[in-house]
Amino acid sequence: MTEWYKVGQLVNTHGVRGEVKILSTTDFPEKRFAKGSQLAIRQENGQYKTLTVASHRVHKQFHLLTFEGYTNINEVEGYKGLTLYVSADQQEELEIGEYYYHEIIGCTVVDEEGLKIGRVIEILSPGANDVWVVKREGQKDLLVPYIESVVREIDITNKTITIHLLEGLDV
Repeated sequence: MTEWYKVGQLVNTHGVRGEVKILSTTDFPEKRFAKGSQLAIRQENGQYKTLTVASHRVHKQFHLLTFEGYTNINEVEGYKGLTLYVSADQQEELEIGEYYYHEIIGCTVVDEEGLKIGRVIEILSPGANDVWVVKREGQKDLLVPYIESVVREIDITNKTITIHLLEGLDV
């Protein structure tokens, strides 16, 4: 059985020629949305339908895509709100110290004394570095910048991340 990983949300159509707006949730948008890339959507019956990217461009914060065989708005209208996936076999080995989003999301975050802070629920990419959203019980979510002075250790095997809480980070 193939594993699938989320790479974007199809938020709307764009124009009348079958172009769609994608809100990216991938760490490699230029590769994932490149012409010829294979993406999938999950249909109501739970099966995945593969789509081949015919064109890609960036407009504001969105990626605009067309898919091979889809040439007008009526053919893609029903895909609004669906999630785009990539299969596990399309992922390549990363360098040491690099991680896919799906490896980080769901990890338990602890401080340097081993006290549990929360769990990573989302990754934001606002600029120079990623920001991990850590869900805490009974408190506001903690925003953790993915920088060396904060993130001390990542243990993917045990799904644990050790961080150093800089002064002012936990407000």
